[in-house]
Amino acid sequence: MSELAADPLLYYAQPGLMTDPGEHAMWFDDLPADIAALCHVVQGIFIHIFWAEQYGVKLSEERKQEVNIRQVRQKLARIWQMDTRPLTVTRPLEKRLVGNCRDFAIMLCAILRHQGVPARARCGFAAYFEPDRYVDHWVCEYWNPTAQHWLRVDAQLDELQRQVLQIEFDPCDVPHDRFLTAGKAWQLCRAGQADPQLFGILDMWGMWFIRGDLVRDLLALNKIEILPWDSWGLMGGKDRGLSADDMALLDRVAALTLAGDEAFLELRWLYENDARLRMPPDWELQPVSS
Repeated sequence: MSELAADPLLYYAQPGLMTDPGEHAMWFDDLPADIAALCHVVQGIFIHIFWAEQYGVKLSEERKQEVNIRQVRQKLARIWQMDTRPLTVTRPLEKRLVGNCRDFAIMLCAILRHQGVPARARCGFAAYFEPDRYVDHWVCEYWNPTAQHWLRVDAQLDELQRQVLQIEFDPCDVPHDRFLTAGKAWQLCRAGQADPQLFGILDMWGMWFIRGDLVRDLLALNKIEILPWDSWGLMGGKDRGLSADDMALLDRVAALTLAGDEAFLELRWLYENDARLRMPPDWELQPVSS
């Protein structure tokens, strides 16, 4: 096994299938290294589909479809179509790419990896969008060499959102009790320590939803950051019948996503060797329905 494949910090410092900027990599070359400054850059190129009207923007149905753009290179191409200025220039609201929490997270992740900083997206649930509920959400983690551990960053939380949501923590260091990875949510609910009906989004709540996010988080830890509504294998189906073996596998996935870097090789092996977890080879042809 190569050093890159065996060392999690080296692995997460390289782009993946979704975060590779491709021919648009030069757009990342002159960006700042400071995390807060990078969050400002990301906020200046995206407008969140659920928050648009609070910024005074009425999105057309055509523009809303931009949330279905899977890869960073494709996102950058669309951003360039609308505005060819450097990414450090904050776009007018109507010229920002329409996205959601995943897009903020993977764009920050892509920039950090371009800079050689270990970074990864995480899928789970935030406790700061709705009172007493855990809402489906994505954040970015990066390796802080001073602290010698991973820090969570919510690049979506700009000044307006922090004010509306009354955010009191630093979005560049999200406390672990304010964002639960899907593996943590799965374990809490399996142990009867949390109500699965408090986890989800819109009209979708419950254990089946947590299951989908659990597999999405495993994929993200394998540098495959799929769309929030991509669904196959063990993710699929609200009423899917799960075998005892399926449940044991999901319990194992949850444990591995929480185990830290010492479980990195096992986490990688599990994804590569269990078809119930792997992304299908025709993933680019999979329909999207947000």
